[in-house]
Parts: sequence; C-alpha cells; structure tokens
Amino acid sequence: MNAQAPITEAADTPPDRPDTSEAPGATVSYAYAVSRAGTALDTTAPQLTGLEGRPLRTVVSGGLAALVSSVPAGMYSEEGMKAQLGNLSALEVIARTHHAVVDAAYARTTALPMRLATVYRDDARVRSMLRERGAAFVELLSWLEGHVELGVKIYADPREAATEAPSPASVSPGRAYLQRRRAQQRSQRDVYRAAGAVAADIPGRVAAVARARCAHRPQQGELASGAGENITNDAYLVPAERTTEFRQVLAGLADGVPGVRIEITGPWAPYSFATPPAAGGSA
Repeated sequence: MNAQAPITEAADTPPDRPDTSEAPGATVSYAYAVSRAGTALDTTAPQLTGLEGRPLRTVVSGGLAALVSSVPAGMYSEEGMKAQLGNLSALEVIARTHHAVVDAAYARTTALPMRLATVYRDDARVRSMLRERGAAFVELLSWLEGHVELGVKIYADPREAATEAPSPASVSPGRAYLQRRRAQQRSQRDVYRAAGAVAADIPGRVAAVARARCAHRPQQGELASGAGENITNDAYLVPAERTTEFRQVLAGLADGVPGVRIEITGPWAPYSFATPPAAGGSA
C-alpha cells in the first residue's frame, strides 16, 4: 500500500474536564474516515470492526459522518499513543487496521481518510470537529468523488544491467580489475540516468488520465519491494473507471531498458490527496 498518512492528533483532555484515561473501562473515540451522511457507510459501519476488534459506528453532524470506534482510553490517550507508536509491532497493527477500515469504507462510498492515530475524547468532540471543519471536508470529498490512488515506483538496479567483458590475456590482474571497476561505474551511471529519463517521461504520458500527482520520498529498506533502489515514488489521482487505461499508458515503458523497473500499485483509497484540514486546537 501506498499509505503515507502522517501520524498526528492525540486524545483530547481539555483543562476543564478531568482526565479519565486511567478509569477502568474508559474509552475514547478513534476516527478513521469522514464521508457524507446518508451514504452506504451509515448502514454498513456496524458490520465492520476496527482497532482492538471493536465494532465501528458513524457519528453524524450536519451532512457529514465520521467512521469511529471506541478504544481503551489508557492505550489511546496521548501518552498511550506515544508508547504504541514507538513500538514497531504495535504501530504495524494500528496502521494495518486503520488502512483496512479506510479501504472498506472507500469501497462503499467516497470517504476521506483521517490521519493515523486521530483520537478524540468522545463522540461529542467528533461532532464538534465535523462542524468546525465541515466546509473543508465537503470540498475534499467533492474533489475525490469517483477517484482512486495509483502508485508508480521506478527502481534502478545496476546489477541487472551489468555485463563483464573478458580482459585480454596480456592485461595484468591489477589492470584488469581497474578496467572492470570502471566498466561497473559506467554501467551504474547509465542505469540511474536511464531510470531518471523514464521517471521524467511518466507525468507527461499520464497527464490526460490522471487528475493530480503527489511525489513521495523514495522508499528504502523493508518498505521498498523487490530488487534495486527505489528512485521515484509517486502517487496519482485517477478516475476509478480509467485505472486500466492508466496502466496501459505506462505498459512497456521500461522494456528494453536494462536495470530499470516500473511498479504500479493500487487502486487505493486516495490517502495522498486527502489530507484533512488542520485542527484548530486539541482534538
């Protein structure tokens, strides 16, 4: 998944209200997504489960509905979230569950993904957030209507393009080694130059199909899939009915370019284009 949602917003503890995060059985409201009220999400939410296996529900204010679930206050308070987000295993569970809920919601209706770890003290605060930020949510929902996100990654792998020509018998071992090293360096430069050229060609090719593009930081380590170095990690907002056309436009673009590979992922809910408006204060 091409999920890049920033981690923000912790549980609300206004100064005029006691902190009940340690009370036995206390819960807070975790928000996954926002959609228009009266959509399929209202009726299907109870069939979905969120974090800690808790059932989901919608919290409605005006023409908007937030998809939320109750989670243990101790684990999801500001301090509890800091502890969980600092634990890679816990973070992976939260991220996978969050994304699974958003994907399920987006399959039913246009839904605006909330940022990972968006937690409110209770449903009343969720309603307040919808009222305060409603105009921006409606604008984003209208913009995303009928669209999905596709990811395009370019990989450069000089090893795949490397060829080693035999050195003449008259060449000394040391000289032969230097020749091989120079050839490897030329090959590496050529592969990265070719990968850059392929990457530069893509936005123009898909301009008639994609509505918007978002460039992300190239993925490294375990986040990168397959061999080679990820040099481009872009997301495109594409009409849902044109995803096949998008793929066809890029089909074969890297064929015959040694060491260069294109990976297209998705369709996903459009995380890269659905950044919710910043909250005016604590959640």
